[in-house]
Amino acid sequence: MPKSICVFAGSSSGAHPQYTQAARELGRELAARNYGLVYGGASVGLMAVVADTVLEAGGNVTGVIPEFLVKKRGRKIQAQSRRSVPALHASKPSKPRRFAYILAR
Repeated sequence: MPKSICVFAGSSSGAHPQYTQAARELGRELAARNYGLVYGGASVGLMAVVADTVLEAGGNVTGVIPEFLVKKRGRKIQAQSRRSVPALHASKPSKPRRFAYILAR
């Protein structure tokens, strides 16, 4: 099973352009080192920047998004796979050992 890294970050781009640049660098490194990305399924903000960059670099992305966001906003996510969960708290991994690392802002 390939290693995955779970990233929790903002659904905004942050107050400084350096945050977006760091998110891009993280995405490139994940793909270059063959780590899959598991993230909150956002189509905006820093999480989306990481996901889009991983995909652009040929990496694997899984988006985990609460059902109410899918229903309310029709969220479109860029990922090879998407998993809907019943509530926001359920999107947080209950078994951290599934991931090589968890990065949170």
